[in-house]
Amino acid sequence: MSYELAAFWAFATVTVVSALGVILARNPVHAVLTLVLCFFSTACLWLLLQAEFLGVVLVLVYIGAVMVLFLFVVMMLDVNTAPLREGFTRYLPLTGAVVVVMAAEMMMLIGSKRFEVTLPASDPAAALGKSNIEWIGETLFSKYILPFEIAAVILTVALVVAVMLTLRRRPGTKHQDAGGQVAVKRDDRVRLVKVASEPRQEGNP
Repeated sequence: MSYELAAFWAFATVTVVSALGVILARNPVHAVLTLVLCFFSTACLWLLLQAEFLGVVLVLVYIGAVMVLFLFVVMMLDVNTAPLREGFTRYLPLTGAVVVVMAAEMMMLIGSKRFEVTLPASDPAAALGKSNIEWIGETLFSKYILPFEIAAVILTVALVVAVMLTLRRRPGTKHQDAGGQVAVKRDDRVRLVKVASEPRQEGNP
């Protein structure tokens, strides 16, 4: 068995096992940790196939956003996170196992430089003598710049609409008015009251 095939089977096994962990885990923290490991193993598979752009995007977008998404959902649903924060050390074994597996996969990727992957003759990046990321970047910002900008505008509009749909004002809450605070004057906050003085009575100090 070649080193490339052994690395593929190792990454694929970790991906399948971590995906099952996401489904079978009852603790949401454990599910998120195994999901991160699943995404990372999939990114290693993409890098093994020399699809660097897909691997980097998977790491930055999914692995970088999955924890933020998890926390956002917890905050939106008003889930009581006190039990999750209690006994934080019980999550260390699984966290350590995930870190060890990710480090081992990175070492396997570094060792994969010892073999050469034969790319198909129809690969446009290989035909131009460029890497996958260089070819995709030049293609996106030259031939497909207009569809790329349209997709960016659509995603921006979707983000604004999502914020508007989730924005709720609860009754009884107080909000700051930054403009009113800046434009405030002294007469609006300070009031001078003139009190008539009383004559001092005898016997009083």
